[in-house]
Amino acid sequence: MIIGVPKEIKQGENRVGMTPEGGRKLRENGHKVIVEAGAGLGSGFSDQEYMKAGCILVTEKEVWEKSDMVVKVKEPLHSEFEHLREGLMLFTYLHLAAEEKVAKVLLQKKVTGIAYETIELDDGCKPLLKPMSEVAGRMAVQVGMHFLERTHKGSGKLIAGVSGVPAGTVTILGSGVAGTNAARIAHGIGAKTIIIGIKENELKNAESMFPGIKTLKSNTENIEKSVQESDLVIGSVAITGASAPKLVTREMIKKMRPGSVMVDISIDQGGCFETSRPTSHSNPVYEEEGVIHYCVTNMPGAVPYTSTLALTNATLPYIIELANNGLVRASGNSALKKGINTHNGQLTNIAVSNALGIPHTDLKLEAVAKTHPIKFK
Repeated sequence: MIIGVPKEIKQGENRVGMTPEGGRKLRENGHKVIVEAGAGLGSGFSDQEYMKAGCILVTEKEVWEKSDMVVKVKEPLHSEFEHLREGLMLFTYLHLAAEEKVAKVLLQKKVTGIAYETIELDDGCKPLLKPMSEVAGRMAVQVGMHFLERTHKGSGKLIAGVSGVPAGTVTILGSGVAGTNAARIAHGIGAKTIIIGIKENELKNAESMFPGIKTLKSNTENIEKSVQESDLVIGSVAITGASAPKLVTREMIKKMRPGSVMVDISIDQGGCFETSRPTSHSNPVYEEEGVIHYCVTNMPGAVPYTSTLALTNATLPYIIELANNGLVRASGNSALKKGINTHNGQLTNIAVSNALGIPHTDLKLEAVAKTHPIKFK
């Protein structure tokens, strides 16, 4: 199979879909890897490293035209739509519940869109979302502290506190991977940390890992009270494939201390604050109701070396499975099958279907075989 790795063009996105070592592993499995020249520079990987690993450097156009499967980090942008074509496999973060235009183009062009974020194991774990959730969770406290500084129009409060001065309060909505990693950093620097979730086992785990942390069951009363007393609120809720629920209302935000900060990790799926709207690394924040909002849709792109290594560690086994077995046999992997969001002009993920109001079609392996016959090893 020919696997293509284009350069990411989203603003502030420095990650790349595959490391040179990932390319080497695919070459060892008998596949051809073509990489757009310069694709890895933002993550610290030179063209020479890719060539040394056996990859072939090509132009952007050649990556899209010659590949059986394109491996990316972010969803295709408008300028990339022209490259999409029938039969192409696109393996990347898609977040289609918040990207209706992308969904419609994938359907129109009959692209097989496989989303990292909807690949799900039987126990509910999302292995390809996990590494970036870890990064975003840890970054959330870091950027929140940054924008609390008075020089960035924040309240001027140091959430870690100092001797004789109380620490600030951090409320984290969501007790999954991103929320737990945010709690790890907030608790570690000494902030008063509150984590709100719906799963009892996750809340108990948080209490065990971080002695002194406060955990609350997710309901409107607990969210409203905690948000009002917080200096930093981090939203990290997610429903696989679906739009994020709006847990924090504008009225709640009006009651917060001016200059407080909100970081919405869930913005890729539409955001979990009523006042959230997507921002970029070049213009990361805005003010609503006197509160600073950070809603960057690709937070891990700011730490691309770490993020690219972590992402490739997670994605490579699935890329190899698709390359070795072809789409038909690989679709027999129940976790991977859940990742297929679009195929042959049909929307095949029910959560995305519900979010966009587009009819859903169950993915049938016999239908896949007709459009993607087994022709790879």
